[in-house]
Amino acid sequence: MSFRAVKGTRDFYPEDMRVLNWIIDGWRRVSLRNGFEEYDSPIFEYLDLFTAKSGDEIAGQLFSFTDRGGRQLAIRPETTPSLARMVNAKISSLPRPIKWFSISRLCRAENPQKGRLREFFQWNVDVIGEDSELADAECIFAVADFLREVGLTPDEVKICIGSRPLTIAALRAAGVPAEATDAALAVLDKRPKVTPEDFDRLARGIGMTDRQIAAVRRFQDCRSTAEVGEVLAGAGPEVRGQIDTLGRMLESLSAMGVADYCCVDMRIVRGLAYYTGIVYEVFDSAGDLRALAGGGRYDNLLEVLGGPRIGATGMGMGDAVLRILLEQRGKLPSTLRSGQLEFFVVADGTGMQQQVISVVGALRAKGLSADFSYKQQALGKQLKEANRRGAKRAVIVREAGVAVKDLKTGQQQDRATDEFLARPL
Repeated sequence: MSFRAVKGTRDFYPEDMRVLNWIIDGWRRVSLRNGFEEYDSPIFEYLDLFTAKSGDEIAGQLFSFTDRGGRQLAIRPETTPSLARMVNAKISSLPRPIKWFSISRLCRAENPQKGRLREFFQWNVDVIGEDSELADAECIFAVADFLREVGLTPDEVKICIGSRPLTIAALRAAGVPAEATDAALAVLDKRPKVTPEDFDRLARGIGMTDRQIAAVRRFQDCRSTAEVGEVLAGAGPEVRGQIDTLGRMLESLSAMGVADYCCVDMRIVRGLAYYTGIVYEVFDSAGDLRALAGGGRYDNLLEVLGGPRIGATGMGMGDAVLRILLEQRGKLPSTLRSGQLEFFVVADGTGMQQQVISVVGALRAKGLSADFSYKQQALGKQLKEANRRGAKRAVIVREAGVAVKDLKTGQQQDRATDEFLARPL
């Protein structure tokens, strides 16, 4: 009998872990320098935490089960509901704004596709307790900051920004009844992913007329706040306020130096039902891949889960699509192809294994990475293994002293053993 990984999951061999850790290190570095603090939550929660307000999209993607006590549980498919639960539990003692981030392993029971897996890692940044659009700008800036960190340019990726309230206003202006809002939003969310003919078919399937479809198309095709204002010219002051909010946020992103990564795109709706304000998704400019990241404002979620009504906004980025794009664009450092040992210690002669492991132990005691060959073999073979292992330097142990060889340049320096171990770098 042979076994293999479950469909939609991945084995992370050392070379894969190097890439994943490089991505995770970047996520954490960017989060910390943007003022976010790290948190985490359990890998499973009560089922109704996820079904309470996430909508049908998440509800249909849950790995759920009943435990021995008869409780309905689910493995987390996202972290925002868990975050809301945690904040609600300490809402009176947490200083605001709450700026937290997480890097979590998530599971969704869906059909695996390119860049869409059943198990994946996701980076989340959230700001809770702030109503200002500056909080939205902070989350979007964190995305752009990471994209710059890994070398993805504005020509290669775009942060496409829309607005749930403005989309709902466009539906009202087109004559779509309030009771059809959720169904209409679900259809509009699919527009960038389907053909025009399929979009029309889906829209007619929920009762939208051709006139309504045309009106919504005009709105979704807007590429600036000015165009949105023209399309929704007959709407009231509340809609005008939402347009102004979007405009101020875009101005903030410009002031922060990332406007070239951002664009207005009213086709962005986001599938999750809890979004209440500005929403956004990140795509490769070629349009070949699924969204790299997405997020938006969710001011109602804490209230729905038993807490107060409080401003909240955040985003999530998965590792699967990101890695595909980084590989396609040649952005992964060549150093990730092999390990990163500081030293590989080798013996220049036989019967010197004890001296070798003594040097290895001393280097490790100083917090330096060092390894050696278990086999006592010729010096050339040991040096070849050092190169294969990606070591920066080889320490050649001799009867009298050591030679330290830079494996990149080939330069070699003789040193006394005690002097080397006192100052190995």
